[in-house]
Amino acid sequence: MKGSEAQIGCQIQCLDRMPDPTAEVILPPLGRRLKLKLTRRLDPRAKRAILGYLDHVFHWFSMLTGESKQSSSPAKTPTTRLKAGDVVRVRSREEIQATLNYWRELKGCTMMQEMWPYCGTTQRVLKSVERFFDERDCRLKKCRGVVSLEGLECQGTEKFGPCDRSCFYFWREEWLEKIDGPGT
Repeated sequence: MKGSEAQIGCQIQCLDRMPDPTAEVILPPLGRRLKLKLTRRLDPRAKRAILGYLDHVFHWFSMLTGESKQSSSPAKTPTTRLKAGDVVRVRSREEIQATLNYWRELKGCTMMQEMWPYCGTTQRVLKSVERFFDERDCRLKKCRGVVSLEGLECQGTEKFGPCDRSCFYFWREEWLEKIDGPGT
């Protein structure tokens, strides 16, 4: 093995060289880019404080303009943690929307447009997510209350088109209801 090959331990190091240089680059909307620029440089506590403040400002503004789409009720914290093999029902769209903030997030986890068709379905927990690698920051991050469900993989988005990576969606436990009964 050559010296340069021995030093590469992960594919993340070569991702900047992988894309086709002639391909069109699709940028996220300006607001999303500004949010990412601001929050990537901050520590998690400062990020939560700023986003929490902005969420209150947007909620207040939507109340003034009459565009409020959700109640400000706090998300229910599950009493039991979900584990691999548990059978769950994905809550209804209305129940999930009641937990989301202005950016369609709950505790930093976004409810993607492509996840809505699974509302009301019965699924099985693949595993609990405790750590994940954030490729944007090249950091391993910890989380709680997040699971992945068997067979529910992202195939791309409407805006960016298809993607071949088949990443599992992150589901907050607050969006799921454990089913206890015969046959589970």
